[in-house]
Amino acid sequence: MSLVVLAAAVLGLIAGAYARAVAAGFEPQPGAHAGARPGGEPADPRGEALAAFAAAARAVPLPRPPYLVEGAAALAAALAAWRVHDGWVLAAWLYAVVAGAALAEIDRRTWRLPDAITLPSYPILLGLLAPSGRLLPAVASGCALGAVYAVLWFARPTGLGLGDVKLAGLIGLLAGALGAQATIVAGMAGQVLGALYAVVLLLARRATRTTEFPFGPFMLAGALVALAFPGI
Repeated sequence: MSLVVLAAAVLGLIAGAYARAVAAGFEPQPGAHAGARPGGEPADPRGEALAAFAAAARAVPLPRPPYLVEGAAALAAALAAWRVHDGWVLAAWLYAVVAGAALAEIDRRTWRLPDAITLPSYPILLGLLAPSGRLLPAVASGCALGAVYAVLWFARPTGLGLGDVKLAGLIGLLAGALGAQATIVAGMAGQVLGALYAVVLLLARRATRTTEFPFGPFMLAGALVALAFPGI
């Protein structure tokens, strides 16, 4: 098992380099760093995504300073290999590690979670989870968590984006394959981590009560908490 975890970490390191290269192809939109959520997708989102993936395909998969994306992907892949023992569920989580690393970096830089990554991830995850026998609870959890975030977006659209809602459905699929309790942990952990970050910003006087920040990385971190501690 230790060899599997080590191999997953090495593959995660390489995949993280590709994820960073993909993320570099997505540019921040106007207003992305002005303390308010920017106004949506660029004029040509498909062209932007194609250019980003083409550039990443030509990139050499070598980790580069500060190694954050590569290191996070390696640790997440190792965690998945350690905690998940069903081969198909593990494959779904390993795919999500790569996609999630790219999404977290893109959201951090651009305040966007592009449809070019989130939408194709639905059929990919459904296809990987189908042979596992965990598809129905995964779909139920994905719908439930996506619905919760849809309500939160409707209640406060300036605090969350539709990209966060789409990401919540993906996280629900993954966590639901581990069990209903893991889905609850993933949803709650993302909110708690985001709230803690907001408190730190307030204490450091780097933000006010109305300051917004990209929430996708905290949602993804919450999914990893559920992976590590699915039965909290």
